[in-house]
Amino acid sequence: MDFSLLRNLIRRYCVGEENWVDSRTIYIGHKEPPPGAEAYIPQRYPDNRIVSSKYTFWNFIPKNLFEQFRRIANFYFLVIFLVQLIIDTPTSPVTSGLPLFFVITVTAIKQGYEDWLRHKADCSINECPVDVVQQGKVVRTQSHKLRVGDVVMVREDETFPCDLIFLSSSRHDGTCYVTTASLDGESSHKTYYAVPDTMAFTTEQEVDSLHATIECEQPQPDLYKFVGRINIYKDREEPVARPLGAENLLLRGATLKNTQHIYGTVAIYTGMETKMALNYQSKSQKRSAVEKSMNAFLIVYLCILISKAVINTVLKYAWQWSPDRDEPWYNHRTEIERQRHVIRAFTDFLAFMVLFNYIIPVSMYVTVEMQKFLGSYFIAWDEEMFDEELGEGAQVNTSDLNEELGQVEYVFTDKTGTLTENNMEFIECCVDGNVYIPHAICNGQILSAEHEDLFFRALCLCHTVQVKEEETVDGIKRGIHQGRPTSFYISSSPDEVALVEGMKRLGYTYLRLKDSYMEILNKDDEIERFELLHVLNFDSVRRRMSVIVKSSSGEYLLFCKGADSSIFPRVVSGKVEQVKARVEQNAVEGLRTLCVAYRRLSPSEYEEACHLLTKAKLALQDREQRLAQAYDIIERDFVLLGATAVEDRLQEKAADTIESLHKAGMKVWVLTGDKMETAAATCYASKLFRRSTQILELTKKRTEEQSLHDVLFELSRTVLRQRSISGYGVEHLHTLDCLDFGLIIDGATLSAILKPNQEGSGNYREIFLEICRNCSAVLCCRMAPLQKAQVVKLIKASKEHPITLAIGDGANDVSMILEAHVGIGIMGKEGRQAARNSDYAIPKFKHLKKMLLVHGHYYYIRIAELVQYFFYKNVCFIFPQFLYQFFCGFSQQPLYDTAYLTLYNISFTSLPILLYSLVEQHVTMETLKREPSLYRDIAKNSLLRWPVFLYWTCLGVFDAVVFFFGAYFLFDNTTFTSNGQMFGNWTFGTLVFTVLVFTVTLKLALDTHHWTWINHFVIWGSLLFYVIFSLLWGGIIWPFLNYQRMYYVFMQMLSSGPAWLSIILLITVSLLPDVIKKVLCRAICPTATERAQVRTLTPAQEQT
Repeated sequence: MDFSLLRNLIRRYCVGEENWVDSRTIYIGHKEPPPGAEAYIPQRYPDNRIVSSKYTFWNFIPKNLFEQFRRIANFYFLVIFLVQLIIDTPTSPVTSGLPLFFVITVTAIKQGYEDWLRHKADCSINECPVDVVQQGKVVRTQSHKLRVGDVVMVREDETFPCDLIFLSSSRHDGTCYVTTASLDGESSHKTYYAVPDTMAFTTEQEVDSLHATIECEQPQPDLYKFVGRINIYKDREEPVARPLGAENLLLRGATLKNTQHIYGTVAIYTGMETKMALNYQSKSQKRSAVEKSMNAFLIVYLCILISKAVINTVLKYAWQWSPDRDEPWYNHRTEIERQRHVIRAFTDFLAFMVLFNYIIPVSMYVTVEMQKFLGSYFIAWDEEMFDEELGEGAQVNTSDLNEELGQVEYVFTDKTGTLTENNMEFIECCVDGNVYIPHAICNGQILSAEHEDLFFRALCLCHTVQVKEEETVDGIKRGIHQGRPTSFYISSSPDEVALVEGMKRLGYTYLRLKDSYMEILNKDDEIERFELLHVLNFDSVRRRMSVIVKSSSGEYLLFCKGADSSIFPRVVSGKVEQVKARVEQNAVEGLRTLCVAYRRLSPSEYEEACHLLTKAKLALQDREQRLAQAYDIIERDFVLLGATAVEDRLQEKAADTIESLHKAGMKVWVLTGDKMETAAATCYASKLFRRSTQILELTKKRTEEQSLHDVLFELSRTVLRQRSISGYGVEHLHTLDCLDFGLIIDGATLSAILKPNQEGSGNYREIFLEICRNCSAVLCCRMAPLQKAQVVKLIKASKEHPITLAIGDGANDVSMILEAHVGIGIMGKEGRQAARNSDYAIPKFKHLKKMLLVHGHYYYIRIAELVQYFFYKNVCFIFPQFLYQFFCGFSQQPLYDTAYLTLYNISFTSLPILLYSLVEQHVTMETLKREPSLYRDIAKNSLLRWPVFLYWTCLGVFDAVVFFFGAYFLFDNTTFTSNGQMFGNWTFGTLVFTVLVFTVTLKLALDTHHWTWINHFVIWGSLLFYVIFSLLWGGIIWPFLNYQRMYYVFMQMLSSGPAWLSIILLITVSLLPDVIKKVLCRAICPTATERAQVRTLTPAQEQT
């Protein structure tokens, strides 16, 4: 009896062999493997349903309520509401319940509507029609019904419904062209390859007859990585195994282009396991400094609330200690009630908590959310941030960080595609020391030499460029020259297109790749054909790529191009010194350089290389490491041919933007993978470094000459000595040329500084940070993507905890964009991964200036005023209630009517501050752009610091005292109306409340600098609404709506002349101190913003 199958099952599922934990087996067409092969074990996979929604119809209410009551303020008001229901409290439960219900309802409606839109989008995607091959026929079904193992047919311009393995194509060479714009934003056409054994299938019957299984890795989010193999069974023979890689995997969301149809694509990842779905999982939540300040202020006010309740409870029992102040004779407490003093004291404490709970502004949170949500549209609507070339404007991916744009202290920027255009132009090439410039050579007349021919052939062959004939791409006809159709080049890398086009101008034209043969037209107009055997793809670790080709004479050639640091160590011959000198010269001029080398392979060497590559490609585990080892063995013993120089021009207004950021007090760091000389030249061109800047180098070259310890301490002494001589602090460094330091550090040295297990590394880190604090700009070159994020994290975690911003355009910038407090993506030519993972996306680097200096400035000013104003108006609101208890025997008698308590924050005072926080402009946009230094007035959360918070709180207490005692002394002297009636306690409370509403609204009007018709409408409309509501509530306008204790109270108050006089007088007295303070501050020590306001007003007054 054969126990091999049983042993295999036990080994896989009981022992837990690693090879099977991280992989899955898929049966194409759900067919069992032939007898004697692996056991057929059906596996359960999710269907192809995409779910981006958060709620369902059944769980929306409980789940949404749970999430909302996780907020401290909401939970606090729920407790207060329950206390009002349980015990006898001085105010109705409606006063707490209605505002809480309003906040919860508004938030729930907003979140429910957003989730409903997600449901609609999911439904439209899940019900898309899909063609599936079943029993030799094409059957149409819906997308959500697809299962792993289904064989799918896709036509041109259709989107792939799930992640598919590519089996066969309508193209004879077994390729197809795909755009992945919805995944990474790259609109270029990428080539994908069918499995060689199945590429000849042309009918549904042939595809359906395939007997095969696919073994591949479990789903993971990396769009550019895939490891698998296909086992094809033919009759009774051993299965044929073929490797599967990213070039065989068609991703959900990508679109088929320039290919009539593809057959036999097999679904391997479906639904929420597709790479697209895994990439769209929610990112970690970022919190702004303003939100942290709000929470801190809330805790202070909660302590004030508890203190008020405790004081009133103690004073109540102290006041009632005397027998004559206990209870009236008709309401004496029994002896049992007197003994329950502890319980009664606790309920009294809770009652006072309920009475004073309005000091905590529950509606502030919903107002802040609405301000952020609505305010974010101003960025998207900004026409100055719209790019005509891209046809797109700025995008807001999260509105939670709007105000953080006004607090940035460090800007970390990528170089290529961010500071530069990423629009490459071939400038020159150097072959064995001879320089070739396209414009200086006519009709490709170049010197004839073996190395020169090999160099030009290498650049025509070593690439992944595709040749396209005349066609319509995205609605634009390309490839037509003088009425005749011609070809043009497309590639995912702009460098490669520039090099191939440069070779064309030098006489060597790459024609096409056809049937695995690459064709080039040489300088003698002869077509040369090379068989493409292997492509060793480029990666950021090796920083090079290679191809193995076979010439028409049968010679095997390995061509390689890459960064100088990755090529020179592998070169054994060639004119290295001459080429290296030219490379360094080009780098200093800011050009991007690549070195080109080759190696002839003997048949035995080629067979060995082929064996290594095939073995590595078939590996399911550690395929990348094995390929890297194989590449390392193959790519050596090169003969150096030469180098190329490509120019990447600086983006429009990049230098002006960086200069403005410097003037605004921000420190700009450039993090790039380029070599030091190229990056330094770009930094000088972009004015990151000025000619007067003293450059400090912290590079591998220097640390090889001196120890890292000595270099760090020497640089530290240099910057500290200069600062101590000048007597200026770090914050003044950017203002003096003599103190302007710039630091250049490379990735290798940074790794040594950050190395965790190194002795004294913590000390090195602090010294490095101290050096950086004293530099106006820092350039980090030769940086890996992970190192970029480490640098951002290092600055974030420093003792000052500065606000950081990272901006980039490529996939290699995503890590630092996610790490920074604010991440901004450029909609560049390296794809849209950066834009997709960012908090904000802008078309060009120049738009960063307005994003920070204008929008960021306005957002912070507006929300800072909103937060402080909310706390101020609630102190004004509730402190008279606290004072009133001293005059009513601490009986918990409310000063205001229930309707006023309920509507104060919801209706009477909410709209003016919301509108202010959306449209206020304390200075004009032109002034903010013209004077970047105004940004410093709001730096380091200056408007939400404790002294400012204390001023607003004291102002609120002062105004409350004026409201209460002003009305009190009025009542003490004038207690009768004109008809002889006496004022009651509700009239007194209404008078205080009227003064309160008018004062806080007019305070906001005094703070408003930018008046529009909508400001006037909302501010004066809110006051008018209060008057009309009071008349309505008192039964004057609508007699049916008369409230017994408030009936005719408001009209009775207005019928008194002294009441009118007191209202005007108290409002004036309340507003006067703030007005005097502002006038004195502007006259004695005006801020830069206030001086700019005066300068802005003076020309306008002169024109008037």
